[in-house]
Amino acid sequence: MAARLPLPVRRSVALTETAHDRLRALNTRYGLSNNYLLVVLLERLDDYADPGRLDAAFDAFIAAYGAPKKG
Repeated sequence: MAARLPLPVRRSVALTETAHDRLRALNTRYGLSNNYLLVVLLERLDDYADPGRLDAAFDAFIAAYGAPKKG
């Protein structure tokens, strides 16, 4: 039997409808809960995301929607 990954930190996450649809599609494909899917996506980000494209995606998002003020 596979080990169960403990998820001690619980956070409420707000998603756009598009992001939630993508998460549901991943759930259908891999059979993992939203929590586990987000863990895989974030902990393994360097395995599949090109740093330049990731920077460009964040830059485009910030240009369109801004970023919260720090502090």
